[in-house]
Amino acid sequence: MPDNSSYSDDETRDAWERFVSSPGEGGEEPAKVREEILDSWRRSMDQGVDAGRQSTVKVYDETQLHLRRERNNALRKAASAAFKRLEPHLKEAKTVLILADDQGVIIDAIGDRHVLDEGQEIHLELGGDWSERAIGTNGIGTALKTGRPSYVHASEHFAEGVQSWTCAGAPILDPFSRTVIGVVDLSGPPQIFRQHNVALVMAAAREIEIALAEQKQVERTQLLEAFLMSDYSRGQNGVVLVDQSGRVLFRRGLGDEVLRGAVELSVGHKLLPKLEGLSDQDIPKLLPLSVEAEGVERLKLEGVDRGAALFLKDRGGGKSKGGEAYTIKPRANVAEAQIHIVGSSPKMADAIGLAERAALANVSVLIHGETGVGKELFARLVHSRLPNDKAPYVPVNCAAISSDLIGAELFGYTDGAFTGAARGGRAGKFEQADKGVLCLDEIGDMPIELQPYLLRALEQRAIYRMGDNTRRPVDVRLVAMTNRDLRQEIEKGQFRRDLFYRIGVMTIQVPPLRERGKDIVELLEHFSRHYAEEADRPPMRFADKVIELLLRYQWPGNVRELRNVVQRFYLVKSDSFVTERDLPPEILEEFEDGEEDSLEHILGGHSGDLESIEASAIRRTIVAEGGNLTRVAQVLGISRPTLYRKMKRYHIRKF
Repeated sequence: MPDNSSYSDDETRDAWERFVSSPGEGGEEPAKVREEILDSWRRSMDQGVDAGRQSTVKVYDETQLHLRRERNNALRKAASAAFKRLEPHLKEAKTVLILADDQGVIIDAIGDRHVLDEGQEIHLELGGDWSERAIGTNGIGTALKTGRPSYVHASEHFAEGVQSWTCAGAPILDPFSRTVIGVVDLSGPPQIFRQHNVALVMAAAREIEIALAEQKQVERTQLLEAFLMSDYSRGQNGVVLVDQSGRVLFRRGLGDEVLRGAVELSVGHKLLPKLEGLSDQDIPKLLPLSVEAEGVERLKLEGVDRGAALFLKDRGGGKSKGGEAYTIKPRANVAEAQIHIVGSSPKMADAIGLAERAALANVSVLIHGETGVGKELFARLVHSRLPNDKAPYVPVNCAAISSDLIGAELFGYTDGAFTGAARGGRAGKFEQADKGVLCLDEIGDMPIELQPYLLRALEQRAIYRMGDNTRRPVDVRLVAMTNRDLRQEIEKGQFRRDLFYRIGVMTIQVPPLRERGKDIVELLEHFSRHYAEEADRPPMRFADKVIELLLRYQWPGNVRELRNVVQRFYLVKSDSFVTERDLPPEILEEFEDGEEDSLEHILGGHSGDLESIEASAIRRTIVAEGGNLTRVAQVLGISRPTLYRKMKRYHIRKF
């Protein structure tokens, strides 16, 4: 990549003139021209691009342009947030920000008005075709052709008429297939040249990809809801849901035997061609030989076909019971039983599907959710779907390691690197996780000063031990977890924006238990079976009123709290029937009769002493604030240390 010190426009111009004037002579290659530019010049020449062109071609037909923009509406919508965020800075920088489709045609452009007007002279505007076949070497077309970020400065352009411009383009990848679906480009006069322009468009491209994945997540949830509302969802068949593009979004009731015989059923795989124009009779005929469908149900959103449910023939693969459709295999060389992710609610199914899709793509994953929702289960799910059964899984809790030691824990150290260093040095978690998964829990607690080193390790796929300058390559799949809003942490200066976009290529939102509906009953039965086997006694039976209250309870401690409640039943009850009286006080108090905030209500279940009233108020506020003790203290008008002392005094659990 050129910089202000190494690039010479005169030398580059001379090299270009020699290249276009004697293309087939095979003389000495221009020493001052980057290899990627020379390769693009050669492609431009081979495609017959006129080096003397003064502008590119344009789609003048308004109808065609409208249809092209409509066809890329999802891409444009995903780009809108990034464009809006950057727009205020473009005028000052005398630049324009451009979105091009997979053919190199501009479908959106914003920026400095004067620069936009000048761009019309070369058709750097809506409808302009900036593919290499149309105009030769340029930031948009070259990034589109190579699939890599590209910077083209001044005389590096192949067409003479655009050599008074500079541009940096980054490809936008489909979150499913990882194919190039567009380009984001920053263009302007040569004086806007900056080394970091490429980094800027790369960050914008990653932001757009994340937004696209989130769009797909919403659509997938809607399709799942449409399926679950249909009568067909109650069948016992193995089911695969596909979107209109024919890509697998969800699967259920498929045994290991079926999955081993049909890799095409992997979430994110393109199982079918576009469904548009296909009849229900055509679809089974287009499936791979390893997949047999005995029925097809179209899925509609607002009356429009948006996907289909395929009901597969049972080949004896078996179906997991009690909602245990997603099994996590034990880790290699670790004595542990199989782990199940229980739940079939749309939001949970969506999160599971994203995790399975993330396992197929070599991308970093960010798992977000409240405390106790089971975020590590999703990290384990990503790990269990890796093709290598012996791939290591290395968890690290960033909040549990002091800021002084976390660097040594992650990257390792050499002998004598610091006081107390182990003799001979030690490999860090990155090296231990090589060819596997590194799970960073509570990544929001990572010290800001360490974050650049983590970013470098992820970008370079290599680490340096503390006290050592030896580069050590590592092949690590990063899964990060947090209960914090990292975007807020970015605004507060506590988390790096570039690191956020690097770790959040695919974000999985694990829903809180209160939003999972009947999953609560499935989990209740699951934990009951588990503790019954552990205690060697019959599983608990639950009164209808108990089920009703558990479904209505807000579960500030999420799945972890529900598991603890069930465990409590097996510890304190001698019989196997759970009634309302057996529920913990914090659950019962939430449903006491009367006005919730009235003094009469507070006193209703207590002796009327001030301590009982205070304890009740603290419990209620903890529930209302979802376990956020900082907010609880603020609402009650006391300090956090005072709150902790009172919680200890009244034996109130911290969720």
